Amino acid sequence: MMNAAVLVYAVFASLLFVGLAYIDTSNYLGRRRRRQRRALHKVNYNPRVLVIIPCKGVDRTLYENLLSVKRQSYINYSIICVVDSNNDASLPVIRKAGLRYMVSSAGCKACSGKVRAVLTALELLKGYDVYVIADSDITVPASWLYHIVYPLHDRHTGLSSMFPRFEPRGGFWSRVKLVWGFVGDGLMQHESTRFGWGGSLAFRRDLLDRASVKFLGDSKYSVSDDICLTKIAKGKGLGIAYVAESRPYVNSYDNFAGFVEWANRQTALSILGYGKTLYMGLAFYSAEAITLLSGIILAYYASPFFILLLAHYLKNAFFVHRASGLGIASAALISLIMPFIYMANLVYASRMHEITWRGTTYKI
Repeated sequence: MMNAAVLVYAVFASLLFVGLAYIDTSNYLGRRRRRQRRALHKVNYNPRVLVIIPCKGVDRTLYENLLSVKRQSYINYSIICVVDSNNDASLPVIRKAGLRYMVSSAGCKACSGKVRAVLTALELLKGYDVYVIADSDITVPASWLYHIVYPLHDRHTGLSSMFPRFEPRGGFWSRVKLVWGFVGDGLMQHESTRFGWGGSLAFRRDLLDRASVKFLGDSKYSVSDDICLTKIAKGKGLGIAYVAESRPYVNSYDNFAGFVEWANRQTALSILGYGKTLYMGLAFYSAEAITLLSGIILAYYASPFFILLLAHYLKNAFFVHRASGLGIASAALISLIMPFIYMANLVYASRMHEITWRGTTYKI
């Protein structure tokens, strides 16, 4: 028989389990509805597109990445690479790929190097209907551009975006990064938490009026094109299309230090742009961690029945195994530690006042 304290705790843990199960069910039904909607309609939409690729330094697969953008099945588009200076290390690779480039010249003061690159292209190359931002570290399939541009035929849509898959090319921590990225993709799947990811993002020229361009270049969010463009679109009452097809991938060679630096930076930017991220994240991942530990402890000390509290963790392990291609043992281990990693990222990032990206430090 359980004593009163254990019983109360067991009820609490069970309620957390029910809440997590409800969220899982809502996520599944939402994904099913989105698949059904994507099966509908087709219209002819062939705007003139400019793909902007901000480049700084040489990514390990930069040449492969640039060629993948160059070899799109979509016809009506051009590519411009934007660098910080004529001495940038990426220029030999850009020339080898046969792509045009320009040097950043936008006069924004608070903005990041990437935002400056985007603004430069927007200011100097105005004869396009749609602009697409592509990070220099993504590799894309041939149908990527068509799929990311297509949703903009709907005038109620302000941005079209998709989250990448982080392909593990290194050791254990590159695999953790792959799983970590599933959270960003999950947030994009829900309209209430959807955002534009600046590594693969499209918008019509008419999204950016003079006030919007100023906001992009000189607001407290100008360190991140993702945040600015998301806020501009939502501020105008426009939707953000989540594109699941033709997902780009990023080759990941992360070790522990590289992963931690990257994950904390991404989390800090999320907190900067979307304040509720901190509290919602802490609440959700605390619930996951407590439920996981409770299932183990209560099953051992109270009743084997409580092993059922591990169902959410087992579901996550199965999802990670199926979605990532990782072995079941790796998927189970990574799923076990992810709630604790996310909480650590949130706590640490909430106290960060600056980030460093490609050698430049920005205050946030």
